[in-house]
Amino acid sequence: MVGGNWKCNGTMAFAKSHTTDVLNKMKFDPKKVEVVVAPAAIHIPAVQAVVANNVHVATQNVSLTGNGAFTGELSTDMLLDAKITHTLTGHSERRTLYGETDAEVGTKTKVAIDAGITVLACIGELLAEREGGKTKDVNTRQLNAIREKCDDWSKIVIAYEPVWAIGTGKTATPEIAQETHAEIREWLAANVSADAAKTTRILYGGSVTDANAAELISMPDIDGFLVGGASLKPAFDVIVSACNNAK
Repeated sequence: MVGGNWKCNGTMAFAKSHTTDVLNKMKFDPKKVEVVVAPAAIHIPAVQAVVANNVHVATQNVSLTGNGAFTGELSTDMLLDAKITHTLTGHSERRTLYGETDAEVGTKTKVAIDAGITVLACIGELLAEREGGKTKDVNTRQLNAIREKCDDWSKIVIAYEPVWAIGTGKTATPEIAQETHAEIREWLAANVSADAAKTTRILYGGSVTDANAAELISMPDIDGFLVGGASLKPAFDVIVSACNNAK
């Protein structure tokens, strides 16, 4: 899977032109790689109006709550009504800038998968946590919070995003990323099931570009990417092709 997180970027004109000129011209086999883009919520209808059928549209966040007096929220009912099939949960910016707790991320993930929406659940450590040797502890804590709420992992995709590598130009080396992905797969085997360990896709995110995608995807436990800044550029096509061509 390759996910493109547009974050809080773009205009209505960009949403239409990028979809038409980049996304719709990508050549990939949907049976080999699933492509998902998450525009800002206000741009989703513009993307949906022109996007090719082989690219899924996601939201960047989902509400803990249903319909009602919840100003500024997007309920799963609304997502389903808008034919949204995927959502992100737990992105580091939601955690660090807006105070989302591990428990809230777990609940959001549960609410979404119960509605039949596929979740790209984001986990990852801060720079101080990486330097302090706490990467595994942080990922385990964040995964446990999801496991406490979710028994069925068939609609959960894990996106490992070391916070120190998001938008910084710093990328975990393929070896570092592989080591962490392998630990996550071991956690799945021990805490969910052997089947979940085999079938759950674990994506890497953190300054993924057209220049490093092929090397990263060659690692055995890296199953794709969640891409930030590069998803707003024509080079997104190269990242998708790297996954499509991976052995």
